[in-house]
Amino acid sequence: MSPVGRSLGRIAIVDDDADLLAQLVWALKGEFEVVTAGDGVAGRELIASEADLFLFDLRLPPSGRIEEGLGLVAEAKRRDPDATVVVMSGETERLAALQAIALGAFDFFQKPVDAAELKLILRRALERRRLVSENRELRRAALERPAPGRIVGESEPMRRLAREIAKVAPSDASVLLLGESGTGKELLAHAIHEDSPRRRMPFVAVNASALPEGLAESELFGHERGAFTGAVASRPGKFELAQGGTLFLDEVGTLSAGVQAKLLRAIESREIERVGGRRSIAVDFRLVSATNEDLDDRVAAGTFREDLYYRINAVPIRIPPLRERTGDVALLARHFLERYAARHGRPVRGFSAGALAGLEAYPWRGNVRELEHVVELLVLFSEGPEATEEDLPRALRRSPTAEKSSGSLPERIAAFEKNLIAEAIAAAGGTKAEAARRLGLDPNQMKYLCRKYGL
Repeated sequence: MSPVGRSLGRIAIVDDDADLLAQLVWALKGEFEVVTAGDGVAGRELIASEADLFLFDLRLPPSGRIEEGLGLVAEAKRRDPDATVVVMSGETERLAALQAIALGAFDFFQKPVDAAELKLILRRALERRRLVSENRELRRAALERPAPGRIVGESEPMRRLAREIAKVAPSDASVLLLGESGTGKELLAHAIHEDSPRRRMPFVAVNASALPEGLAESELFGHERGAFTGAVASRPGKFELAQGGTLFLDEVGTLSAGVQAKLLRAIESREIERVGGRRSIAVDFRLVSATNEDLDDRVAAGTFREDLYYRINAVPIRIPPLRERTGDVALLARHFLERYAARHGRPVRGFSAGALAGLEAYPWRGNVRELEHVVELLVLFSEGPEATEEDLPRALRRSPTAEKSSGSLPERIAAFEKNLIAEAIAAAGGTKAEAARRLGLDPNQMKYLCRKYGL
């Protein structure tokens, strides 16, 4: 048994032909770390070592029979069901090679050895090994990950949503989640996955709007080595990583026309082709898509394929914005407070009546995500065991309607103006220039009013 070199991975070769063994080592040592054995007994010892790939001849000493090589294949798969094995056979032993495939071998090739063909097969086998490993990690993470938070809410819109999720989750139908930004579309996609027969397989989430320009196709469908500048190795895409599980495509309406065409083919044929590839790869996935846009308008404008729209829209589910479920604000706020108090080790345990009133009166244009962000800030900056109204961001402390009940006319006008500007700044994510644009103010007016009211 002898090691030679190191590169792409470790390959264990078992063959009794010393000349052929030397030829294989010479051909592969520049790309692989190679360890070798010359018979079935030493081959079994080699199986116990760590190797990325196994390459077995079928006729081996001590018996010299095909069963010797088949036994090595079975032993390798017994020790590691994900072991990647390639077998060598003579020209008249195709049936034996197929028996090896039935035992779990990845591929075979016939002697005499063609170095280029062998390297191609081994690179594909190594790529398969990486893909299996990544899928195993995703499955492990799915099993170890605490169950994603179930739908939090007792309002009628959320009860209706929960009923819809319960009905569609056990099926394999494509789902389109419709909702404003921050309504929890990925959480709902998780809930569909966790209640489906695919729950033990990977859940792979992709934000289509965040995919780099020109690389979206590669990210989703993978690429072959040399497909483009920088593609130094073959790489599986999100469809392959989601094998057997759920693929969640958020902001699906932002996909380019070319990616839309490949997505349609993947949905219809359950096959993909990597960028730069020439072979079809079978994929098994459940598709959940999401958008905060009106895809009907995009279809009418010709920027989204109508045939793809009907494919992803088999079951449309609308997620209500937080303003339509204000009765859930206090429930959600307590849920987030418990989470972030534990995460940050803070002593905050609840909200004062004034703080809850401020949270419930706010319009929450950013929906649940905005509420979650505000509650985390309260947990971090509140000084006592209770978050009070004084701890709230300025825009949430008092609504214009609350100011109407007291004070002189100038005081009421000032209070209204102050709150209007504060809410505009909050809705613009803290960007005063954007808030000024929305209010129809020029920058100098905005600066003056912010100084006037301490904003």
